[in-house]
Amino acid sequence: MSSKHVGGDYNVAWPTAELAVMGPKGAAEILFRREIAAAADPQAKLDEVVDDYREKFAHPYEAAARGYLDDVIDPRETRPRLISALQTLLGKRDVPPPKKHGNIPL
Repeated sequence: MSSKHVGGDYNVAWPTAELAVMGPKGAAEILFRREIAAAADPQAKLDEVVDDYREKFAHPYEAAARGYLDDVIDPRETRPRLISALQTLLGKRDVPPPKKHGNIPL
């Protein structure tokens, strides 16, 4: 429910996680709409492209390879890994960059 892009300090996922803005079926329907419409059996083509999309993109390993996740963990490791991460971050102090100028009342 977080990411490095929005300032998450520790991002992990389970192997069964789907990391996407939309599910594989919705994405495939949009991305491959022309191929699906042109197919002799549109439902079979949709099933094929959904399976292909799921295999290529709808898993956490692609996100981990791109550096968006710190690790892909076994669900049994969740509690100890989160405890360790929280202990590591216990003393963290976030210092935002200084403001360039004030906001004068207009």
